Amino acid sequence: MHVVRAPFSARAWRELAYVLTSLPVAVVVFSTLVTLIATSAGLLVTFVGVPLLAVTLLCARAFGAVERARARVLLGLDVPAPGPVRTPRGKGGPAARTVAVLKDGASWRHVLYGLVHFPWAVFSFSAGLALWSVGWGMLTYPLWSWSLPEPGTQLGDNASGEPIYVDSPPELAAFSAVGALVVLLVPWWLRALTAVDRFLVAGLLGPTRLVERVWELEEGRAVVTDAASADLRRIERDLHDGAQARLVALAMDLGLAKEKLAHDPDTAARMVDEAHGEVKLALQELRDLARGIHPAILTDRGLGPALTHLTTRCTVPTTVHTDLPHRPAPAIEAIAYFTLSELLQNISKHSNATHAHIDIWRTDDRLLLHTTDNGHGGATTTHGTGLTGLTERLHSVDGLLHIHSPHGGPTTITAELPWRE
Repeated sequence: MHVVRAPFSARAWRELAYVLTSLPVAVVVFSTLVTLIATSAGLLVTFVGVPLLAVTLLCARAFGAVERARARVLLGLDVPAPGPVRTPRGKGGPAARTVAVLKDGASWRHVLYGLVHFPWAVFSFSAGLALWSVGWGMLTYPLWSWSLPEPGTQLGDNASGEPIYVDSPPELAAFSAVGALVVLLVPWWLRALTAVDRFLVAGLLGPTRLVERVWELEEGRAVVTDAASADLRRIERDLHDGAQARLVALAMDLGLAKEKLAHDPDTAARMVDEAHGEVKLALQELRDLARGIHPAILTDRGLGPALTHLTTRCTVPTTVHTDLPHRPAPAIEAIAYFTLSELLQNISKHSNATHAHIDIWRTDDRLLLHTTDNGHGGATTTHGTGLTGLTERLHSVDGLLHIHSPHGGPTTITAELPWRE
């Protein structure tokens, strides 16, 4: 049934529309680019040729935007636009912009598309329209054959040179049957033709894999920078509201104790004793703050012992199993530690679990962190559990976060990180 419905499907008609519109669009693009390139080449001996060539490249980019839009509407192919032309930092004059356009690889790929697409558009237009017309013409031939001046369609001549006509009912039925087969073939023929167009649009009018990778790294760098700024603000706030406030109060108490030392030594001793307690609390807060920046046990003993120590502060009983042949890169080790710290905090705050388990192992060049808990589930990246930010941080270093948390539990979260020794 799918084959029978294919000629009447919206996809087949959109692909036919794409093939039919390709030729007039390609003619305009090809003629414009060839004219501009030839004119630019002829004027290169003057100062006009180089700017005109830059204008040609910008026109090619504009034509590329039209082609991407046409492919998006008619083929369902969503190709992102390449990045804008970037001038060197600190240089924004016309000469710098012209040089940047001439050195832009994406613009030259747009020109190549305009030149290559024209002959292909001629072929696909002719081949697609011819097969579509022949198929529907043969299928509907009995409906309009009466309008022909001859008694029927002449297929050729027989051995004696007499013309052969399709005019009897059996011949008409056979002729229409062949047309039906051609009509059924047309959608697949159009699909094959537009597959080449998809390849050309995606390969020449979109960003290259290298450019996409640069974009990903820039986004990752922005995420890491924002996270670092947020951590610095948190440290500053904790210092200001915690240890700093205690030390200020401690200085005031010691000052009062010093004044009372001569005439009221008992009160002064009590105040010094209270100040001693405040010193202990301030030291504990500073230790906790330092542990949040980078725990010493992680540097000294590695990920396994550091996580075992971390689980002692988790409100949910947690076991840890580590299978690492040796330690990963320090940066990856730190990211793994803070990732599991975030996951344990989520388990403590949101899961209502009674037990959790952590597995850590290496597979090829990846470090895998697997957490499970028997809580009520429902963990997602959209409910403010911190998983969204965690996903972005892992992505910034080529990491991944896989979440499986059906309602009712259990919840399993696997984080993947590059090993990077």
